[in-house]
Amino acid sequence: MNSKKEVSKHGVTGKPKLHPRNPHHGRYDLAELCASQPDLKTFITLNPKGEQTIDFANQQAVKALNSALLKHFYHVEHWDLPKDFLCPPIPGRADYIHYLADLLADSNNGETPHGKHIKGLDIGTGANLIYPIIATHAYQWKMTGTEVNKIAFNSAKLITEANPRLRNSVSIRQQKSEKMILNGVINSTERFHFTMCNPPFHASAEEAQAGTQRKNRNLNKGKNANKARHQVTLNFGGQQDELWCEGGETAFIKTMITESTELKDQCLWFTSLVSKKEHLTDIYRALKKAKAVKFRTIEMAQGQKVSRFIAWTFQPQDEHSNWFINP
Repeated sequence: MNSKKEVSKHGVTGKPKLHPRNPHHGRYDLAELCASQPDLKTFITLNPKGEQTIDFANQQAVKALNSALLKHFYHVEHWDLPKDFLCPPIPGRADYIHYLADLLADSNNGETPHGKHIKGLDIGTGANLIYPIIATHAYQWKMTGTEVNKIAFNSAKLITEANPRLRNSVSIRQQKSEKMILNGVINSTERFHFTMCNPPFHASAEEAQAGTQRKNRNLNKGKNANKARHQVTLNFGGQQDELWCEGGETAFIKTMITESTELKDQCLWFTSLVSKKEHLTDIYRALKKAKAVKFRTIEMAQGQKVSRFIAWTFQPQDEHSNWFINP
């Protein structure tokens, strides 16, 4: 991929291998997106070939593109982010939702479940609220987002309250303890069909900064090195609890697995993204120790990038279909 990720008038170049139901296949139609969100026009430039593009190293440009995508594809009229919070790539985020739907279908006699009787929990929903937005639009699921960061919590609530479509489908809860993940946000009488999570994947602030610098260099090849270093904090959003935690994602997911054993009868599938394949061995070991009945690793491909999420359950297979009886 070029240092300035190119978008033709139809969208991202290349051939991403997204989930078949993901609406972001092929290239973005920038004319349609600008019609939905006129502010995007400000960030469109021409590449050396005379094709329309935006600079993905410009955080404001990415934010404007996300706003346009959410408005055009998901009917979200009002969406914004606090300064320096994570601005996620929507096509990849949508893949997690669609592969989750396939996982649920496998437990539901092959039928992809739709409707508000399907309840999902997004752990660390972030200031952007991306997963609940996509899940409620694509499958009409009822979503609950949790957030420990007060600013992110307020932002997620604001997005929910500002969009009528989300008010009846999404609720936001604040996790009061930085040491807990699932505990403290699931009530004793609640049942969820799934949990999902995009955990902080770095083990320290220094590791997160180094990762940001590498990403920045890739986006700024051929540009002035000092300018590139200066842009590290300008181009990439993300707060501490979005990017790193002590022990990194392995420790975070292992804590989630431990907590899930206490809630095993209140959720059908627990899931989490895993950024590095080499972390799976320790995670599998933790799942065996926790006596999960079944666990699966589901891979997702976006162009040259392969991502994955781990899913585990404590429910016997012959009881899965009972979770989908609409009361």
